[in-house]
Amino acid sequence: MNLRSILIAGATLAAMGSAAVAADSKLTVFDWSGFNQKNIVADYVKKYGDLPTYAFFGDDDEAFQKVSSGFQVDLTHPCSQMVQKYRDAGLIVPWDTSKIPNFKNIGKRFLDSKVFVDNGTVWYIPTDYAYTATLYNADKVPAADASTLQIFVDPKYKGHTSLPDNSDDVWALGLLATGVTNWTHVTDAQFKAAADWLRKAHKNVVSYWSDPSNLNQLMDSGQVTVAWSWNDSATQLKAAGKHVVFNRTPKEGASSWFCGWVHMKNAPGDQQRAYDFINAFLAPSAARGLLEDFGYASANDAGEALIPHEELVKHDIDPVKGTLLAQTPLDQKLRDRMVAEFQKIKAGF
Repeated sequence: MNLRSILIAGATLAAMGSAAVAADSKLTVFDWSGFNQKNIVADYVKKYGDLPTYAFFGDDDEAFQKVSSGFQVDLTHPCSQMVQKYRDAGLIVPWDTSKIPNFKNIGKRFLDSKVFVDNGTVWYIPTDYAYTATLYNADKVPAADASTLQIFVDPKYKGHTSLPDNSDDVWALGLLATGVTNWTHVTDAQFKAAADWLRKAHKNVVSYWSDPSNLNQLMDSGQVTVAWSWNDSATQLKAAGKHVVFNRTPKEGASSWFCGWVHMKNAPGDQQRAYDFINAFLAPSAARGLLEDFGYASANDAGEALIPHEELVKHDIDPVKGTLLAQTPLDQKLRDRMVAEFQKIKAGF
């Protein structure tokens, strides 16, 4: 997929908001913008002749608010830190892993939480993971400047930075920048220090990006030279010939995250299709689709092992040796506090 098609697709999705893209009407999935790609669920398309019907969201909180307000879908694709909220709200049902052959190949590190697997009951199927790190225009930003997260508060870059409109990623940045590498234990003093730092970073922000296609446009135009980004934009901009660098090893560190699927309670569609969709997403062939379209890795370790190491390096998805803040489940009261504070910061307070 070239940059022009990515930008067009992104603009279309932005205009549609979370409107459904109808295809196979017997299954509706609620997914991140841009994830309706046939090569990440190729086995499903082969069996049913088309993609399922998609509805889209821009961030995890938007998705949760919509489904908790009664929006009915069969499957939703949250990241790990949101799963407890879905369970607490009674929105999801457990998975029958006997119907998911590749469940055995999901890396144990992705299931090491009672939030996901509770006394043998499986609530969450991890499928994809990547990083949030510093993406910069190497023609305009010296590597030395991008070697530290303090670039985001450097006055030299005022009006040329972009941060995600996503509370989890922004707080990962703020905590790392102020010396916190584990967000499951955050004191009031650490919370305040990160919030104060994010307020300084806000002064440099020209725009908070809503999805990778939005960030691609900002960087392609030259308006943004430094961003806190997922792998998507690094992969897609490089494929378009842009001279960008995705630095996952600045002095303070970067962030890792993983996402997966929950099975919605009272799902209206064909539940055999729901399992076929998950099996397609975990198929070894899907690992290459995730890599080439998004720069992501598959939680299916067996499928991921089929990809040569040099290709993982090319897409910045090989293991990181530096400091990482893992976006794992955290106390929901703390997360709600983070969300509320981020809204204040964006509003200039």
